[in-house]
Amino acid sequence: MQTFATYPAAKAAAERIVREAASGSQAAALSASQSRDSLAALERLATLHQSTGRKFSLLGAISEFAEVVTKLRGRSLEEAVAGYLSTVVTVKRKGITEAVEEFIAGRQHKTVAKEGKRAQLSKTYAVHINSWLREFAGTFPGMAACDLSKEHLAIYAKTFKDFTPKTRNHRRATVKMFLKWCARQDYLPVNHRLLEADCLAVEVADAAEAAFFRPAELKKILDNAPANLRPVLAIAGLAGLRGEEIMRLDWADVWRVKGHIEVTARNAKTRQRRLVEICPALAAWLKPFHTNTAGKVYPRGVHAYQHAFLNLRKTLKIPDRLNGLRHAFCTYHFALHSNENLTAAQAGNSPAMIHAHYKGLATKADAEKWFAVKPK
Repeated sequence: MQTFATYPAAKAAAERIVREAASGSQAAALSASQSRDSLAALERLATLHQSTGRKFSLLGAISEFAEVVTKLRGRSLEEAVAGYLSTVVTVKRKGITEAVEEFIAGRQHKTVAKEGKRAQLSKTYAVHINSWLREFAGTFPGMAACDLSKEHLAIYAKTFKDFTPKTRNHRRATVKMFLKWCARQDYLPVNHRLLEADCLAVEVADAAEAAFFRPAELKKILDNAPANLRPVLAIAGLAGLRGEEIMRLDWADVWRVKGHIEVTARNAKTRQRRLVEICPALAAWLKPFHTNTAGKVYPRGVHAYQHAFLNLRKTLKIPDRLNGLRHAFCTYHFALHSNENLTAAQAGNSPAMIHAHYKGLATKADAEKWFAVKPK
């Protein structure tokens, strides 16, 4: 109900309403405050269009607002938006090559051992990882990490298709590690799904047959080895320590526990301490070195050891067998004792690994010959 001071004013207003109704307009149904709100809302929508380029009708905006408020069940829209924005990150464009170098630099400190402690990462392992990642980056020069797709990963996977399944799995694991790091650095969206690519699926590889030396070869190797190399070879073949573990070994670790070599957590590959029994044959080979109570068993390092062992095998015409001394220890120890738990405890491995790789490779008679190899 509207009130007018004079009849002509009331009649004029009535005639205006008649004209608007005749033309289909419903503006007359709005009160003065509703009209003001409608005009203000339209102005806000116009401002939004100018600042963002997005255009909304008043009805569309109100409909979406009403639907959202219903879903929020009493929570404010501002509260919901603030919560959502706290979980969203802005993906940064970073070239793959640049990202790889940043990744490598960020891990470099882990390869440096602090005084009295072992480095978190093996330098040899880090060199392999760095090389593979630079090769990965070189496959996509100039590309940003956020532009990677599953198709790109498939292209890279073809570059190592001729490698062994084990090596291919190592390459896949390296790429996965890098992609996860990229997501943490906001170089990839967290929901990128690249890890689901078929080419990154782990292959089930058949266990490779372990290549190992025979008792006669061990006898020949130890009889002809230089004096400084002989304890390394004897410990590798008759105690089963890994090459890197022997390189970290001090003479004090050999004599500290009677009848055992102590592989400390710092020296062990698994970072778990273990005691390895010194069998009578190994004790005989180590006897000339009993006065060595300090210093490294082989201070020249792993590369010098590998080179010296290679030259010795060539001289003796003994074929190369990768990790052949350790493989021989595991093979013959398991054949001698028929106890994967005992062999695993000595070798610093899992019983499942011993059973899978070393079962049935040698007879007990062969094993007895191996652990009977003693100096002349």
